[in-house]
Amino acid sequence: MRTYRAIAFATLLGAALLPAHVLAQDADDDDGEPQHTRSSQNVPELKLGSAESTYDVNQKDFTLLAGQGYRWKITSGAAFEYKFKTDLFRETWVNQIVIDDLEVHMNGAPAWLEFDSPGTILVQFNTVRPGTYTWSVPDLADKGMKGTITVK
Repeated sequence: MRTYRAIAFATLLGAALLPAHVLAQDADDDDGEPQHTRSSQNVPELKLGSAESTYDVNQKDFTLLAGQGYRWKITSGAAFEYKFKTDLFRETWVNQIVIDDLEVHMNGAPAWLEFDSPGTILVQFNTVRPGTYTWSVPDLADKGMKGTITVK
């Protein structure tokens, strides 16, 4: 019985002497890194072109997590033909592509997405393999319509 009391007392004393920050978990325990979730997350919308310029792009670089589901809206904002290509889709599981509430379910990756007029295409996918991938509008990449997608 004395041994039990001695162990209990030593444990209690050790816990009492630990700094408070060791016992408490911070509310922001992720060090700024995104966390995996069960539900699909939204990737910031990519806007190709605008009323001001055919070559505008609102964001060039994206960071995603491997093994996470995502929804990505890609929008053409100009009356111009864009052919959006990315090597990311070859390394993901594409669940569906939605255009004007019409769904395309696939058994493989799309080669590219083509916009013949202004509109939005929603791609729902799960990342599989970490790496750095590129996206571009091939004929307009030299005008700045290109970027990277990093999957961690």
